[in-house]
Amino acid sequence: MPRAPQTLDAETVRSWCAGALAALGRERAEIDAINVYPVADGDTGTNLYLTVESAARAVDAADRAADVAEIIRIMAHGALLGARGNSGTILSQLLRGMAVVLAEGADGDHLARALANAAGQARQAVAHPVEGTLLTVADAAAGACAAGGDLVTVAERAYEGARAALDATPGQLDALRRAGVVDAGGAGLVAVLGALLETLTGEAPDRPAEPAPHHHPPLGTDCAAGTGPAYEVIYLLEADDQAVDRLRGRLDELGESLVVVGGDGLWNVHVHVDDAGAAVEAGVEAGRPYRIRVTHFESRPEPAERAVVAVLPGEGLAGLCTEAGATTLVARPGETPTAAELTEAIRRAHAREIVLLPNDTELREIAAEAAEHARREGIRVALIPTRAAVQGIAALAVHEPERRFDEDVVAMTAAAGATRYAELGVAARQSFTSAGVCQAGDVLGLIEGDVAVIGRDLTATAVTVLDRMLSAGGELVTVVVAADTPDDLADTLERHVRTTYLAVDTTVYHAGEGAPPLLIGVE
Repeated sequence: MPRAPQTLDAETVRSWCAGALAALGRERAEIDAINVYPVADGDTGTNLYLTVESAARAVDAADRAADVAEIIRIMAHGALLGARGNSGTILSQLLRGMAVVLAEGADGDHLARALANAAGQARQAVAHPVEGTLLTVADAAAGACAAGGDLVTVAERAYEGARAALDATPGQLDALRRAGVVDAGGAGLVAVLGALLETLTGEAPDRPAEPAPHHHPPLGTDCAAGTGPAYEVIYLLEADDQAVDRLRGRLDELGESLVVVGGDGLWNVHVHVDDAGAAVEAGVEAGRPYRIRVTHFESRPEPAERAVVAVLPGEGLAGLCTEAGATTLVARPGETPTAAELTEAIRRAHAREIVLLPNDTELREIAAEAAEHARREGIRVALIPTRAAVQGIAALAVHEPERRFDEDVVAMTAAAGATRYAELGVAARQSFTSAGVCQAGDVLGLIEGDVAVIGRDLTATAVTVLDRMLSAGGELVTVVVAADTPDDLADTLERHVRTTYLAVDTTVYHAGEGAPPLLIGVE
């Protein structure tokens, strides 16, 4: 048997992170099945898994030369960025609390102090702590190893303390006692601590007894009281400490299950509310919220047979496609969606069959990775390699979920392929293009991804690009304008098509913030 390490090093933390993800992957379904508090929505195991998956991605991408302090910080930051649900958000704060102490040292005594700091930080992050939950299990883990010792001893005591506390949770919380289960979030923490112990010793610890089966009440039902807020709202927030303090007070008035974790200007906010819009507006008042996720507890359906997932530039265009029935992911300027974010959007669509529209040439490989990940989870995914949002709109327009899957995919692929696309942008600097040399501030007209027109005026360049596209024929022009595009541009183009190309129809969409100034599609 290999000698147990006396201190944590970077490689051990990497192994722990991978082991925690594997453990939660194995126990995900069991933990989901016992999730009755604070809302019996059967997703605690999934949320914990996705949170640690985000941490593992960050660790995998870290420099191999990073030391233990940096790796544990990266692990905690990754969990913060990807935290899901009540338990996932608290777990990210536990990791952050550990990282602060382990940056000072990584022996057994520091691990004991790290667990104590983690438990304290997590409890402070929850607006109204409840006993019999993940917080109680974290406290017990820290208390069991408070005396310190060598690394393995501390890890063993923490794990055993957490297990004992988990077994006692039904006696502390009526919702658990009535359902005959232990706390789901606490069970997830035991799995994470068990992975740490296995990493240090090379031997898997004894697992807690398998939880009793449980039949959930209808989604949206609060097990403790019979009623509860309708929405779960989660977002990342860039804001200072004072603004976050005010935000906590406002969200505490609006709802329950409030958890705000993070620091140093970046926070993860989680709350259950009846007014989701007010919760988001409170975030806007505090700073810059993004990656906003709103889930309606009572409307989580049984998996649909088929859904469309589309990546769109701009909130307005995403809203339009959402109204058409698609699950959307907004690609913000300078931020390329990751495979994990696309995979999460596929899961969020909650369907057995998915048609994936990346709508960007640069997203093709990322979309293929997400599709493969979803297939391993048993979801049938067809990737249509749409290269622009207007191709995605064309594909969505002919989508018919009543058709056979293959027939639907063929029809959508044909519609996308029959749509030529163009985009107008503004040059940031002098450069050589396929249409000649452009200067900073020039308007660039790109057709099928290549610069075809260089101009000084947005409207004149748009008309030139449109004429070039229609010279090859067309029946329908789709114009997509961004929020900061001149108001009269779409009207000018529509009037130009109507007077110059009598048999061609025009449709105008508004992409909202963050989209290119102008997108054109010709079918």
